[in-house]
Amino acid sequence: MEVGLRTSDYDFDLPPEQIAQLPTARRDESRLLVVHRETGRIEHRLFTELPEFLQPGDVLVLNVTRVLRARLLGTRDSGAPAEVFLVRRIGGYEWEAMVHPGGKLRPGRKVHVAPELTVEIESITDRRTRIVRLHSPLPEHEAIERFGHVPLPPYVHRADPPEDAERYQTVFAREMGSVAAPTAGLHFTPELLATVAGRGVERVDVLLHVGPGTFKPVEVEDPGEHLMHEEWYRLEESAAERLNAARRTGRRVVAVGSTALRTLESQVRQDGGFDAGEGETRIFIRPPYRVRGADALLTNFHLPRSTLLMLVSAMAGYDLTMRAYREAITHGYRFYSYGDAMLIL
Repeated sequence: MEVGLRTSDYDFDLPPEQIAQLPTARRDESRLLVVHRETGRIEHRLFTELPEFLQPGDVLVLNVTRVLRARLLGTRDSGAPAEVFLVRRIGGYEWEAMVHPGGKLRPGRKVHVAPELTVEIESITDRRTRIVRLHSPLPEHEAIERFGHVPLPPYVHRADPPEDAERYQTVFAREMGSVAAPTAGLHFTPELLATVAGRGVERVDVLLHVGPGTFKPVEVEDPGEHLMHEEWYRLEESAAERLNAARRTGRRVVAVGSTALRTLESQVRQDGGFDAGEGETRIFIRPPYRVRGADALLTNFHLPRSTLLMLVSAMAGYDLTMRAYREAITHGYRFYSYGDAMLIL
């Protein structure tokens, strides 16, 4: 099989100390690895220098999803601890969720999170998640925001202090629904966004609610056998029109993050134009897939054997992607959600 088409091609060794456990003091203090696809050149820059690489007329595509306080920690009737991790809203206080301990939380059992919030297990799905119902006198989202915890990724080995409620959220987050942050957007400050706008860069907002499948490694050697979890997205009519106008006039579309790119690729046509739409996507972007919806990608550094690393390889090419990762490791870049960024031009 050609190199870059097997899951094992995406293995790499990362020193544990390069897994960022905390955000930088300021959002835009992170580093920026700039990868030039045409020449193969790699630059080591700072995120504050991003505007230098954007041109007047470029369209910056941002995912405006907000992270839900999806981790509900409580106790079972016996007093033993339990966790309910909300995955997807079904409606009317009903959610799909992952639970722990799975063997104990069968239909009819309850998890007591707070005096004003109890979670009842209603049923078990085919993929072993649970359908749960929230019982609270409070409005649903108010109860979740008051008693839930920030769903930090599994490789962040600490509890969530109050600061995470702000830092594990982009400054442009708007619509609640994700269980993980669109991490490429975490580096932006209002000031940096203003600088970018001042350079004549247009902003287009899209929406994709990130699901827990974003952290699921590919466990089969043939990525084609990997089951992608669905994620809900929306590309509004006005956004599609502005993207199409950019395409007609030869301006670049710059996707901020893999989630923005997945939204674009879910609605792009063969001719490179866009149709408005919404729904659930299971799109799996990996070599030899040809990216049509974006001309550049800003992204963080991703886990080995992950669908996100494969997505980056589809954008930048397998060899250049892995060379960039080796260089980032050698130069001490910080990896994953609270880590540094890479710009693929």
